[in-house]
Amino acid sequence: PGPTTPPSLSTQPGLPETNARDAAPAHGRRSTPVLAFLAGSALSAASFGLGTLATRNDTSSVTAPPAETGSVAPVGLGGGSDVSGVAALLGPSVVQVESQLGLGSGVVYDDGYILTNNHVIEGATTIRVRTADGRTLDADLIGTDPRNDIAVLDVGRDAGLPIAQLATDADLKVGQTAVAIGSPFQLQQTVTAGIVSALNRPVPNVGRGYSAMIQTDAPINPGNSGGALANAQGQVIGINASIRTDGASSTNAGIGFAIPINVAVDVAGRIRSGEPLDPGFLGVAPPNQDDNQVGVEIGEVTAGSAAEAAGLRAGDQVLTVDGAPVNEFAELAGLIQSKFPGENVAILIERGGQQQTLTATLG
Repeated sequence: PGPTTPPSLSTQPGLPETNARDAAPAHGRRSTPVLAFLAGSALSAASFGLGTLATRNDTSSVTAPPAETGSVAPVGLGGGSDVSGVAALLGPSVVQVESQLGLGSGVVYDDGYILTNNHVIEGATTIRVRTADGRTLDADLIGTDPRNDIAVLDVGRDAGLPIAQLATDADLKVGQTAVAIGSPFQLQQTVTAGIVSALNRPVPNVGRGYSAMIQTDAPINPGNSGGALANAQGQVIGINASIRTDGASSTNAGIGFAIPINVAVDVAGRIRSGEPLDPGFLGVAPPNQDDNQVGVEIGEVTAGSAAEAAGLRAGDQVLTVDGAPVNEFAELAGLIQSKFPGENVAILIERGGQQQTLTATLG
């Protein structure tokens, strides 16, 4: 789908970690920064002006502009933003993830368990975690989901690492404060701030589908992959995973992407319990041409699919999925593919000038 590629954050600073399809991972090797585009570099040259997705790289150490808040309480004073409370609360739960391939970041989300990006540790034979208080711990890899770019590490309960507060049920708003904490370019415990720029952005993933991501302008760079994106209360709202660049640089340009924390935790639970990680399937296809109508028109419904069972028809206009607006087919795909088979989704459609909500159980 165009010049973009899935997010990655586990190789050289600001470079994608392992996937040739990834643009720029957010983890970094201990070397000078280099382009992180692999296959993406050729794409960027051919698509100047369109940009490439620098996967797995999402945080920077530069000062961010004043943050604004949406539904959260203001944290700024005198027109600026003070996120020191977020840093103090969440910082101890953010770790640096190191391997023989490079480094990234991670978040302690359960007792002894750490969330990070798959691209940060993919191919690693030894993994260590450096804590905020300077300790180095050996980590066991519990499992990974390359499609959602999530990995789970175990350092043991005896490590006594503080568990981050997770905003799994938060009603995120565009414009609210977003704070990133991680290890860009090996600079551990770097804190940057910005806002939530958009929600449910469809980002291509290694499964040749889309992931619905949080877009933020909080500076993130190579090494930030796997680190925390938090709200003004210090609760984790996402796991930083990738950035978009102009194709000439792998550093932050103000557009980064994070995996929503509810998706990351759901995936982690499936990894730990050994459940399947296949994406949900609805069974619809777009029309041949975009008619520029509101919502997304269904051009075709797959026989025997979840869409057919729910009563969806060709010509229906999909307006929202579980309340999230959709304006292009990739957004619809990202919202569906971020869920799993057996989950129910509420789909608001317009048919014949009338709106109705249908419930589909994903295949």
